[in-house]
Amino acid sequence: MVYIRHMIRTQVYLPKELYQEVQLVAKKESKKSAQVVRDLLSEGLIRRKKKVTIGEAFLDLASVAVKGGPPDLSTNHDKYLYED
Repeated sequence: MVYIRHMIRTQVYLPKELYQEVQLVAKKESKKSAQVVRDLLSEGLIRRKKKVTIGEAFLDLASVAVKGGPPDLSTNHDKYLYED
């Protein structure tokens, strides 16, 4: 979680279903809905920054294969490349 010293007030319109989900998470986690939104935005932005190019993914895959990766790597390479 990122602690921010200086906050900027902003207004965001949410679809009703999304608003209700935020409220539900806030209640379950005993947080204010604004904190839930900030946390989710931070997580989403971090995840977006971590995206790799297809070339980087193939290099990662190749390094796994060299180190004796899964025995089905040659037939299931798409699974290892694109599934979380």
